[in-house]
Amino acid sequence: MPGTDTPLMALAAALDAALPQTQCTRCGYPDCRAYAQAMAAGEADINRCPPGGAEGVQRLAALVGRPPPPLDSTRGREGPRALAVIDEAWCIGCTLCIKACPVDCIVGASKRMHTVIDAPCTGCELCVPACPVDCIAMVPVTGERTGWQAWSPAQAEEARERYAFHRWRIERDRRENDERLAAKAAAKLADLPAQTQLTDPAMIEAKRAVIEAALQRARARRDEPPPRG
Repeated sequence: MPGTDTPLMALAAALDAALPQTQCTRCGYPDCRAYAQAMAAGEADINRCPPGGAEGVQRLAALVGRPPPPLDSTRGREGPRALAVIDEAWCIGCTLCIKACPVDCIVGASKRMHTVIDAPCTGCELCVPACPVDCIAMVPVTGERTGWQAWSPAQAEEARERYAFHRWRIERDRRENDERLAAKAAAKLADLPAQTQLTDPAMIEAKRAVIEAALQRARARRDEPPPRG
């Protein structure tokens, strides 16, 4: 697998750079990087990226040194790039679309109307199934231009950086939540008599939670700093 073999790592990086970075998951992988790693390892074919279209398949084929196959129709079809548009009259402010967006381009708050920032929207469509009231539509904005004709390397790079920051933010929030829970468990433990702390199974479990949270914080300190962008 990529990560232990330098040539595979280099190929995965090159394949990732040739993907449009929409992070749409239509390829069957959680993000573009995971798909690139699977292609480099020979675990996934190179024709599973509808946003990249036929030209995208050609770019990937050139990197792996094989003829380009037709786009896998089971993954979707090549088409104009679309932007997510939220119907303000129907939005209930549930925040589910905000959580689903891989590039943090939806803004709003709980029980407040949400809106999409057009420029960074990758057209991934992940917000559409997340909406419980079906108030999000995908509106084509590139006319007859499809694939890489409807997307640019600069937009792909911005999407890559926004997704990297999105992932870092999610991990940061998870770590901070773990620390809050660990602090509450420690405070609860400190308030109980010493004898109870030693014999109560719940308190023993609380101690384990505090220790696990401390280990998680130690691992988090080794994380790389926030990405660019």
